[in-house]
Amino acid sequence: MTPAPATVPGAAAPAPAPPAPAAGSARPWYRDPAWYQAYGVYVAVGALLLFNALFTDRFLTTDNLTTQLVQVAPIVIVALGMALVIGTEGVDLSVGSAMALAAALLPLYLGYGLVPALVLALLAGAVTGLVNGVLVSVVGLQPIVATLALFVGGRGLALVLADGQLKQIINPDLLSLGTASLLGVPVVVLIAAGLALAVAFLVARTTFGRQIVAIGGNRKAAVLAGLPVKRVLTGVYVLCGTFAALAGILATARLTASDPSSLGTLMELSAITAVVVGGTPLSGGSVRVLGTVAGAVLMQLLRATLVKHDLPDSTAQIAQAAIIVAAVYVARERRSR
Repeated sequence: MTPAPATVPGAAAPAPAPPAPAAGSARPWYRDPAWYQAYGVYVAVGALLLFNALFTDRFLTTDNLTTQLVQVAPIVIVALGMALVIGTEGVDLSVGSAMALAAALLPLYLGYGLVPALVLALLAGAVTGLVNGVLVSVVGLQPIVATLALFVGGRGLALVLADGQLKQIINPDLLSLGTASLLGVPVVVLIAAGLALAVAFLVARTTFGRQIVAIGGNRKAAVLAGLPVKRVLTGVYVLCGTFAALAGILATARLTASDPSSLGTLMELSAITAVVVGGTPLSGGSVRVLGTVAGAVLMQLLRATLVKHDLPDSTAQIAQAAIIVAAVYVARERRSR
């Protein structure tokens, strides 16, 4: 035991040591980037709803809210697949093309029955995802480069299949997917909600979901740990492509027409926005399913609010860009701390 230093008579007493920080102390929530990343999207959705309740006529009516949910449902479906891809530190720019491919195939095969047409449309999305997954996991291309190829080529193929023309859909069974309701809730909304629950279960309760998070957190460590990295990456892109094809089917049914030239345009940006604003970092290692849904709802509410107040759509795009920059900045600040 070290003896205490002797005190010299007349000398000043040594300064006391600074007190240790209290256990469990932390910076205030309003200065914590993690708080904004985790809860900011929910606060923003609540603030928009409150604003519209006070200042927008007939915004909180049942008809208007149902319309908003129907419009956001395809974005939610695509964003759920995108969240899984971003969770692996990837990105998929071809989701809009996958939607267009599904829409182009529907009128070609509806004559054989609804089920064969739906299966082929979903299969087209799965094949698109498979190509992306192989290019990323086996060939080793960067995700943005691999999916950019199908971003361009996929829509071109869809236009070739459709002869570059819009085709009306008259099949009543397919159209019912866009108009039918169950207990007053549109089927499109129920499908989106069911997929959100399924993806949440996948991420939180399955080995595949934990592997997605592990690969996104540290791919080299995942390889050294013996995880099936190539198989998981390929599977994630297949799921993303299939979800995009499903969104294309539902959007076609709601619009009562197959229009590959415009269907799914800029959908990849809407999906990425929903995922990032919902708190999933672009660096991977995390998938926030509820946050992704809330992010999609936030973007839809923002656009609807500006339209209701007679502001141009370009203003909504500028506002969305500002929100994306803020979300990425918050995520970066959290990593730097």
